[in-house]
Amino acid sequence: METARPGRLRWAILALLFCATVLNYIDRQTLSILASRVQHDLGITNLGYAHIVQCFLIAYTLSYLVTGWVTDKLGARVTLALCLGWWSLANMATGLVRNATELGFTRVLLGVGEPGVYTAGPKAVSEHFEPAQRGFAFGVYTAGAMVGATLAPPLIGGLAITYGWRSAFVVTGGLGLVWVVAWLLIYRSPPGSGGPARTREPIAWGPILRDRAVWGLALSRMIADPVWYFYLFWFPKYLTDERGLSLLSIAKLAWIVYLAADIGSVGGGWFSGRLIRRGIAPARSRMIAMGLAACLAPFGMLIATHVGIAPTLALGALVAFAHLVFQINMGTLIVDIYPVRTVATVFGLIAAGSGLGGMISTQLVGSLIAGGSYDHVFLLMGMLHPIAFLVALVGVRKLLRASPRADASPA
Repeated sequence: METARPGRLRWAILALLFCATVLNYIDRQTLSILASRVQHDLGITNLGYAHIVQCFLIAYTLSYLVTGWVTDKLGARVTLALCLGWWSLANMATGLVRNATELGFTRVLLGVGEPGVYTAGPKAVSEHFEPAQRGFAFGVYTAGAMVGATLAPPLIGGLAITYGWRSAFVVTGGLGLVWVVAWLLIYRSPPGSGGPARTREPIAWGPILRDRAVWGLALSRMIADPVWYFYLFWFPKYLTDERGLSLLSIAKLAWIVYLAADIGSVGGGWFSGRLIRRGIAPARSRMIAMGLAACLAPFGMLIATHVGIAPTLALGALVAFAHLVFQINMGTLIVDIYPVRTVATVFGLIAAGSGLGGMISTQLVGSLIAGGSYDHVFLLMGMLHPIAFLVALVGVRKLLRASPRADASPA
């Protein structure tokens, strides 16, 4: 990895991972941007919409349990090509649905495919980047998700207004098929990095399942990630239903929240990487960044005081920024402490906690909103990051005590 060619290769791979997560969140958020219009045309209630979102999350969670293992067996190249092609076709099929049942089915298919980018991505980062660079690389590729969320309101809104909501699903899904071709042409694993030849070795599940850190980080994600699911799936709908914004206004304004998430994604990885370069151990650096993020996220509770639209967007942006700092550093922490050969399997198990938290919270959010108010939801979401940080700290405290000073050598 010291030669110029591998250096160019890893940045090309990072650029493709960035584009993959852009597509991932555009495809995921298409429905939330168009929720009110789709509900009206298909006759779906708010509680029905919550059930459809939950169908996605159930499939998404269960898929993580398998996709991480598949990634370690097949490698990042094959796994991500299969998963992105699958979810792109599922998104295109959403444009053809005629009722709530068909919509729920296509969201299940989307949920089956989408975890691939979040198990293959960490494996690719662990193969191609050194510890001091991983936070930045992880942040850049994950920032693609936030760029996707940022682009989604104007892109999806524009397509829907001009050509109808069905076209938005077909067009955005079709872009993913183009990406698959580029990925298969470009991606290669560096020699000796734990590519497909080594990933055929059996995965030792026992040590992974007995690892306290795995369960602590999974529980932490289960607690923290519902905040992001709420801001992703329900915040645009809140702006429409409770604050009276039109689809055009959502297209013009909602991207601000997700732009802040972009900044948190790249900035959070850069910040912990800077701490490593100053001599702080990688694991400690990630936890410091997560702790700071957990202090910022509760400010989102102020939205429940019914502040104006501009402060509401600013507070939503702050929460999105804080969550991505938290998420990026937890993901990079996993890459830091687990070997390349099993990192995708471990990441999949921990990420399944995210999906489980999303399933539970979506049902709760749907019930609370059906009762007539978002205020209690904003208050609840504001409490979750501090709790999640404490849970993660308990899970990894032994690793923190044993953690050496920063090491710039490849894993």
